[in-house]
Amino acid sequence: MPTSRLLLATLLTLAAASNLRADPIRCDLTQYRPSKGLTAALADDTLVLTWQGDRARELRLRLAIADGRPVIRDLAVRGAGAAWAVLGENLTPEYHVVTGVRRMTTQQADPLKAAGVEITQDVIDKNRWYAFWDSPLEMPAPPAAGGRGQTNTRVLGGPRSPDEIRRADATFSASSCRVRTDGASVDVSFPGLTMGIFAGELRFTVYRGTNLIRMDAVAKTTEPWVAYKYDGGLGGLSTTLTPRVAWRDTGGHPQQYAFGGVANVTLVPLKAANRVLVAEGKSGSVAVFTPPHTYFFTREVDTNLGYVWYRKDAAGRFAFGIRQAEREEVQQYVDNFALFNAPPGTEQRMGVYFYASAESAEPTRQSVLAFTHGDTFKPVAGYKTMVNHFHLRFTERVRATKSFDTPVQDVVAMKGLGLNIVGLSDFHGDLHANDPGAVRFKDQQDYAEATRRASDADFLVTPWEEPSAYFGGHYNILFPKNVYWSKVRKEGQPFSEQDPAFGRVYHTGSADDVQKMMDAEGALWYHAHPRTKGTTGYPDLIFDKPWTKNDRYLGVAFKPGMGMDLSEARMCEWRCFDVTDTMNNLYAGSGLRPKYIIADIDTYQKAPEDDLYPNFPVNYLRLDKVPGPDEDWSPVLAALRNGDFFVTTGEILIPAFKVEGTGDKRTVVADVEWTFPLSFAEVVWGDGKKIDRQIISATDLGPFGSKQFRLPFDAAGKAWVRFAVWDSAGNGAFVQPVWVK
Repeated sequence: MPTSRLLLATLLTLAAASNLRADPIRCDLTQYRPSKGLTAALADDTLVLTWQGDRARELRLRLAIADGRPVIRDLAVRGAGAAWAVLGENLTPEYHVVTGVRRMTTQQADPLKAAGVEITQDVIDKNRWYAFWDSPLEMPAPPAAGGRGQTNTRVLGGPRSPDEIRRADATFSASSCRVRTDGASVDVSFPGLTMGIFAGELRFTVYRGTNLIRMDAVAKTTEPWVAYKYDGGLGGLSTTLTPRVAWRDTGGHPQQYAFGGVANVTLVPLKAANRVLVAEGKSGSVAVFTPPHTYFFTREVDTNLGYVWYRKDAAGRFAFGIRQAEREEVQQYVDNFALFNAPPGTEQRMGVYFYASAESAEPTRQSVLAFTHGDTFKPVAGYKTMVNHFHLRFTERVRATKSFDTPVQDVVAMKGLGLNIVGLSDFHGDLHANDPGAVRFKDQQDYAEATRRASDADFLVTPWEEPSAYFGGHYNILFPKNVYWSKVRKEGQPFSEQDPAFGRVYHTGSADDVQKMMDAEGALWYHAHPRTKGTTGYPDLIFDKPWTKNDRYLGVAFKPGMGMDLSEARMCEWRCFDVTDTMNNLYAGSGLRPKYIIADIDTYQKAPEDDLYPNFPVNYLRLDKVPGPDEDWSPVLAALRNGDFFVTTGEILIPAFKVEGTGDKRTVVADVEWTFPLSFAEVVWGDGKKIDRQIISATDLGPFGSKQFRLPFDAAGKAWVRFAVWDSAGNGAFVQPVWVK
């Protein structure tokens, strides 16, 4: 934020915080239902929310309006029979938004052109929302300064100009509020929020059974093709009540800042581990943190860009919150920083989380980390965690160490997440991907040995690949053992032969060759990043091809974040779920097995200090054990092919699922465990023509719970069915579709 704008925002914040005069407050309570442990009441121009938190704590949030601005008169916590401990007084919400223009990329256009699709304006408008190599805030460097003139040559629509970028701070003109009960939560909305091209309301939500508070700028724009980022937080915190902020750095070391220094001209971004910052005082602490996954659009790397901030505004006053950077730090990827989408008229929910506690900073931070299992994937009996698709230049880097026994830090970092099976994707700009024979086979031999050395009794690294040859779009191929093959078949070269150095080898020069090889070796494949990047137009363009209408084709990747839209209730709705549901309708009754959605990563080099968890959906495969380094990987492929797995962002687990009954009267049965308060469960089905669903509200289910869902399902005329669960933070989990008949 430019210095002049920040100073103005700071002055407005201080003025609002110091103004103790409350405007008269009128609240619509018609949608509020009082319940034990969760109440709202008007008193002295203040709306008072009280609710039961965790650890037998009670919390209080007193809301008012001052000069049209919503204000937190106080945030307090107390134990049973104890006095209220005030953690903050006269706190003022603040938001800042930066917008640019969304463009389609040449990366999306190229596969369409290759398939004979004309790049019309309608095609551009359909696909631009799912751009990956887009960077709306990256401007051309002046040629005189040695720049290229246009920074991002990967986008359609001409060079960007600085006037495309608009910045705005939130202003408020509230005179009333609306209070609404939704299950075990109460939200309070204040209309009159304006933020540049956005307009809407400010909303606070509290949840019975937890100390969580969610703050949202809920706003729409009428402008076309808006890409944006937002920062949010609270100002007016007192250094008397909370005299320091604390966090862990990316090395895991405890850090703190005591507010005795000078005032800040700009906000202070912190590269905090786990995206958590805590304001600490004698009576307790308040943490601020990001939504775990929806705050993060897809990038090529997972480096921590500093997602939390503080700002000392004046003697005795400071602010803190969450932030997104405006550009990538790794120079190689500056043209890839796509931001969020805001289609016209959609209600964007710009969330910030707070956690109030009577504890000191570190226990408070640990309470926040419980919502993401400490940023790890929780072990589940009978399951092993698996992810695929990493471009680490693994073999090149291991060779450079002169020892295949030297650990690669990327794999160390992923093992620390609680992963059991990691599929790599070398030959992606490295090694000799298009060599027709011995050179590539030697690369494959070293690749296999290096991954073998990186594996252990409960951790498997596999030498797989993203060949993206002949079938259409980008895809990953999974073998049950190491296979020597080339993507090039020279004239006169046999499809398969016995090589004296490598044994059985394959040379492929067509889709038929690749299919024959997979049939011979028991391989499976699925499309990476469906309907975007190099898979734009796919798999739709090959729905009728024999290699797609085939049980060796599993389906598509669940890679959210390309087209991240904070108005959507589900991540990757059109790219992942719609395309898979469409395929299962097309193939219903064909004798094929269902098509699935496989959690997939598709990123480059990483390290233990990187912020991996937000960008890692995971597959939980039903496996008793991980295949050892010298065993084949058939059990992994069998679990995938049989749909014997569920996918999750980590916060929701579905350890058991089945469809009970016969005939038309069936019951969908699912055991579910979760951390954040839930939002809804859904049963989705298709009849061979259309897709439909039943939404089951789950807002009455508090945090850190478990439940067996038993949902009657009328199977008459239905072809397939699947089940999914989504929580209040936008996190999700889902099982794979099953044929009904």
